Amino acid sequence: MEIKYLGHSCFRLKGKNTAVITDPYAPELGAFGKQTANIVTVSHQHNGHNFTSGVSGDFRIVYRPGEYEIGDAILIGVPSFHDSEKGIIRGKNTIFVISMDDLVVCHLGDLGEMLSESRVEELGKVDILLVPVGDMSALNAANAARLVRQIEPAIVIPMHYSMPQINRELEPVERFLGEMGVAGVTAQPKLNVSRGNLPLPTQVVLLEAAV
Repeated sequence: MEIKYLGHSCFRLKGKNTAVITDPYAPELGAFGKQTANIVTVSHQHNGHNFTSGVSGDFRIVYRPGEYEIGDAILIGVPSFHDSEKGIIRGKNTIFVISMDDLVVCHLGDLGEMLSESRVEELGKVDILLVPVGDMSALNAANAARLVRQIEPAIVIPMHYSMPQINRELEPVERFLGEMGVAGVTAQPKLNVSRGNLPLPTQVVLLEAAV
């Protein structure tokens, strides 16, 4: 699987036969370029996460909790909240667990709450965790690091943090890297990963925004 970071909470997961775009964002936040997909996931209905018209191709949109089998991918939408007050402030969020090419990728969306042990168990064994770290409307660096240790993925990729290309006031990714004890990680343009090359223990991978 090839994973590219397109900025904010948007990634392109490209498997052998299926491409998934997560949380595409509207032009007023930035531009993620011309992208095609078979599946587009939307964690919640906000213009930073639901600009599906910016994606090309004959794709299916998945935006609700439930189980979906599309092509050779299986997606499970897990209900959660966009804030620590059970959604009173910002509403609901959907976590997506995507199984494809013998790998399990979990995209937390704009998760704003810590997860209970039972909810973590519902996610199952996660190989690659895509976690928001920039605070403001989602997890801050400290809580993101706590959640990573709770889920114990093989690879964690931070998202939803401050960057020049994205018009959002968020905290810098360096705070999360410091919480994880890996300050000084070098960003790479993409990640190619398979079941056979998953690291142990958890490895933090920082991706350049390909925008």
